[in-house]
Amino acid sequence: MSQGDQRMSQSRSWNMRRARWVLVAAHVPIVAISPVFIVFGTPGLPTPSVSVPMAVLAFLALGALQLHHSLAVARGVRPPYGVLTLLALAVLVYGPMPVYTWNWVPTQVLLIASAPMVLPKWPAIGAIVAPLAGTAATAGILKAAWPVGSAFTLINGFVYWPIVLALMAASLYGSARLVQVVQELHNARTELAELAIGRERLRVSRDLHDLLGQSLSAISLKGDLALKLLDRDPPAAEAEMKSIVAVAQEALRDVRTVTREEHAVSLRTETEGAAALLRAASIDAQIQHELGELPPKAEAVLAWALREGVTNVLRHSEASTCEIAIRRRDGAVRLEITNDGVRAASAPGSGLTGLRERARAVAGTVSASVTPGGGFRLCVEVPEESE
Repeated sequence: MSQGDQRMSQSRSWNMRRARWVLVAAHVPIVAISPVFIVFGTPGLPTPSVSVPMAVLAFLALGALQLHHSLAVARGVRPPYGVLTLLALAVLVYGPMPVYTWNWVPTQVLLIASAPMVLPKWPAIGAIVAPLAGTAATAGILKAAWPVGSAFTLINGFVYWPIVLALMAASLYGSARLVQVVQELHNARTELAELAIGRERLRVSRDLHDLLGQSLSAISLKGDLALKLLDRDPPAAEAEMKSIVAVAQEALRDVRTVTREEHAVSLRTETEGAAALLRAASIDAQIQHELGELPPKAEAVLAWALREGVTNVLRHSEASTCEIAIRRRDGAVRLEITNDGVRAASAPGSGLTGLRERARAVAGTVSASVTPGGGFRLCVEVPEESE
């Protein structure tokens, strides 16, 4: 694992731990409401006689069951033994309620929040609605029985408590889902980073193949020619050696631009370079073109295609002639490279795969086939108005 991957993994682990601690912190005050009420009492209600250790024990039991559900949802899974733990939570919520009365009503928040974490859709809806409706009815009846009861106190009884319970339950459920979303976001970011790295590796591999294939073929060709000329024509051999140095320097500049994704190719320059290389290889080059102005993306694809096609002629054929034709036709620009000397043992390389990817990016097409006369034809066509 690289240092970058390690840093990304450590950052992800730290963010997830922090999100879970925030989740726990969000649960603490809500779980503590009823234990605090049964110790210190609720204004207007009698204070139960409860020891602090019992309240702490109730707090821990309620918190453990609720966090069991919430942390499972935060991981994106159903809580293990969820039905049993939900039943245990219901016993803790409703068992002490006859003794602690209204001081214990807020514990229903935990049951309402846990229901959708554990139960299927319709049972969960029932488990949510029943406590809210029961609390609203009870609060309304109690308010109506007050000597100072009024329409306002009646509405307050029916509306206030259900809204408070629903909002607190929503905050617990939402905090658990939020941690899950954070997890999914980190997973998505990791996948996007891996895809970006993969695409960049493919781009560098493709560009290096396309750039260096022709340059290295030219160096090899010119080196052979210089060796042949060394004895009978030293000045010509020296000129070829200088040409090799120039090609090598150009290849070095190309490699540097690949890493910065700054390399630009020109169709006219590639056409001139192709003609020179083919002549140096004693291949009769017949070039017909109708260039003019072309959209940059279309020109780039055709320039790469010309470079790849000529490289294949030099490396994979025994051609004596090579025809290169570039024409406009029906709103498209078509490049055809045909040679007359396919080697029987030659096999297609990865260059055509990269070329097809370039053409596909501008809605173009690439075809390659052996001609009836034993030659090879490469045809690339791209829309003239490539976006």
